[in-house]
Amino acid sequence: MRAKISNQVLFIHQDDVPPYKKQGSMVRNSYFWALKSIADRAGFHKDWEFDETVWIALARLLMSFTESGYLGYRETVLEFHPEEMIPPVLKTVATWSEPEEEEE
Repeated sequence: MRAKISNQVLFIHQDDVPPYKKQGSMVRNSYFWALKSIADRAGFHKDWEFDETVWIALARLLMSFTESGYLGYRETVLEFHPEEMIPPVLKTVATWSEPEEEEE
């Protein structure tokens, strides 16, 4: 999931957040609601915002869903721009994106 940090707020790109589907998988819908419950803002067609105060919870949530094996790696890992610093609390659930994969 493409991520960036600005003013101690982590933003997850709107196209990368899990969608809720009424008839969708229970795991995917649980993932959606778990992320939404700790987000500061999670509006339609907007990046989801997570204040620094919930980053430890976010890291634990992402690690839990990663380890479950039900979701793909790219669905549960934060991808930062190669020049951006990854905060220590998020290092276990984050990586840097490949330059050719970035969108302008």
